[in-house]
Amino acid sequence: AGPHSVATRRAGRRRGRPRRAAPPHCQPGSAGAHAYRSCTPKAVMPLIYSFVARGTTVLAEHAPYSGNYCNIAVACLSNIANPEPKFTIASDQHTFNFLVYNGYTYLVVADEAYGRQIPFAFLERVRDEFDKAHAQAGRIALEGALNGSFSSRLKFHMKYCMEHPEEIDRVVAMRQKVSDVKGIMMDNIERVIDRGEKIEVLGGKAEDLSASAHTFQKKGKQLRR
Repeated sequence: AGPHSVATRRAGRRRGRPRRAAPPHCQPGSAGAHAYRSCTPKAVMPLIYSFVARGTTVLAEHAPYSGNYCNIAVACLSNIANPEPKFTIASDQHTFNFLVYNGYTYLVVADEAYGRQIPFAFLERVRDEFDKAHAQAGRIALEGALNGSFSSRLKFHMKYCMEHPEEIDRVVAMRQKVSDVKGIMMDNIERVIDRGEKIEVLGGKAEDLSASAHTFQKKGKQLRR
């Protein structure tokens, strides 16, 4: 399928199989350990987790909520040999949205009800900044090495996109950078990881995203695709 082909597949969840071990940066005691916890969220979480990776090496991440997003996203990357430039994987009312460019993979996890236009607009903003300022350093950087310089930028772009949905919509429409978002390849988590992997979330909101969640709830109808 081409980069804008439609390939939406839904399959029943397969249960009863052992959980995939977390990658090193998601293991307890590591920098990403906060992303491997369990609980049920209590609030709508529009944009939930993001990272920039080289292959399966996560160079920088931002996790305003704890959960096993890192584990699932890296498992997806490990099982996709030739990813499309833009693709989405659905799991447990969440979307894992990937943008692949110039040797790097940009990810954002979103609430499924949030649609895909804003998540991909976020990814393009992140890609543009990272490619300009950090692409060279990223070629040899170790896992987590760019957290100090870029994690705060992921946070900035995430917060901005959630707090300015109308502006993002206008920019997307004017620049026509997201051409038919519904055409971005979409698959189901079971087909990618070859089994169901339940998302586990610890509902610890970052203080600066509570207002964003409220904005999403008010404007959700506008943003659904």
